[in-house]
Amino acid sequence: MNLGLSEERSIYLQIGEKIEDDILRGILLEEERVPSTNELARAYAINPATAAKGINLLVDQGILYKKRGIGMFVAQGAKQQIVEKRKKNFYNRYVLGLVEEAQSLSITEEELITMIRRAREERA
Repeated sequence: MNLGLSEERSIYLQIGEKIEDDILRGILLEEERVPSTNELARAYAINPATAAKGINLLVDQGILYKKRGIGMFVAQGAKQQIVEKRKKNFYNRYVLGLVEEAQSLSITEEELITMIRRAREERA
C-alpha cells in the first residue's frame, strides 16, 4: 500500500513533504515525536533507507531533531519555518511567472490585482 506517493518525484522528497504537511495541519506538533523510519517504511511500503533520507532532509533543514535513543521530534519553530519556505517557493514558482506573463499581455498591476481578488471571491 503506497498511500498517495507518486512515481513522478523522488519518494524521499514526498516523505519529507508529507511530514511537513502534517506539521502545517497540526497533526504533528512542535516537540512531538514523528513516526520512525520503520513506521514510515511500513505505512508507505518503501525501503527504510528511503524514509530515513526524507527524515534526514528535514533534520538538515532544522525542522526535525533527534533525541538519542528516543526518535525524531518536531523542532520549535518548525511550522513557521515551513510556512516561510513554502511562501518563498510559491513566489518563485507562481508569482514570478504570473507577473512575467501579465507584463507580456500588458496587464497592469491594478488589473492583475482585480483578477486575483475575483479569483479568490469565486473560490470562497
